[in-house]
Amino acid sequence: MLITTRPAIFNDIPVLQQLIAESVCRLSKGYYTETQIESSIKYIFGVDTQLLIDETYYVAETGNQIIACGGWSKRETLYGGDQHKAVADPLLDPATDAARIRAFFVHPDWARQGIGKMMINLCEAEAIKNGFKAMELGATLPGEPLYRAMGYKSLAKILVDMANGEQLDVIKMRKEL
Repeated sequence: MLITTRPAIFNDIPVLQQLIAESVCRLSKGYYTETQIESSIKYIFGVDTQLLIDETYYVAETGNQIIACGGWSKRETLYGGDQHKAVADPLLDPATDAARIRAFFVHPDWARQGIGKMMINLCEAEAIKNGFKAMELGATLPGEPLYRAMGYKSLAKILVDMANGEQLDVIKMRKEL
């Protein structure tokens, strides 16, 4: 089947929120507890509308079905949807800062079929066009193998505190472009 990509639009948000929740619920099993998974959907993972405004967030679709989403950012935030941040992100300087890979989620029925790689390649190419020479990201434990396969190196393990007292392991990673 033909898979295409396009910039995400605000009308996509309800479908994206559903996709993100399903992706996290099913692909995080065995990496995080059920409570961590439920809490992360509520407090961390979701659409970051700043990426839509910046036109740096994409969907992958086949036919009219959105099967994945992800993007890159020229802003400071490393991870998390709108519910995870309180203020607008300052812009990064491409001469000194790394762009961000952000909010990658693949529908579980389409996982491990090269869609994530395709979208990372798109995001890296767009970041290079915008003058960036490196990328950073906050990887979930199930996402880390994909990023490692794409040449990202682990920098640090981050414990993200959630409002209900739960914590989520995230791996800060970087790649020189």
